[in-house]
Amino acid sequence: MDIIIRTGTIDDAQAIHSAILGIGEAIGEADKVASTVDDIRRHGFGGKPAFETLIAEVDGRFAGLSLFFPSFSTFYGKPGIYVQDLYVAPEFRGRGVAEQLMRETAQLTRQRGGTYIRLSADAINQTAQKFYKRIGMRWAEEECIFVARHAAFDALCELNREGSE
Repeated sequence: MDIIIRTGTIDDAQAIHSAILGIGEAIGEADKVASTVDDIRRHGFGGKPAFETLIAEVDGRFAGLSLFFPSFSTFYGKPGIYVQDLYVAPEFRGRGVAEQLMRETAQLTRQRGGTYIRLSADAINQTAQKFYKRIGMRWAEEECIFVARHAAFDALCELNREGSE
């Protein structure tokens, strides 16, 4: 099986979005995916894209993707990338697609002067966690991810406007 890895284009927006829906389904949260194909087109391509993708193909068929964006470590003083989504279509799992995507993502990061990859795995996705460990990644025990979204994000935006600290 030959795995071809290429840069994603705007023509891949539907496949990218389908992969994101696939991730949602795999973790039992498909109903929480609010993005649309138009969101992918609007924010992933053009003059200032919010993310990039590497697309894996097997025999011309979409097999998976790595969706990522730039990161910078003030501790290291070096750039890197954050992998937001790594997805392999069910019919291609267990065939090395995810590993090839991660290797290509790492090589691209290095070519751009980056020295690290960060990502988070869903707490319930034991398969993904085992995979990341197998390819040499480690859980960052010294970190804890926090998020502000929806009402919490809106409230955070309003803190200074209402005279709060």
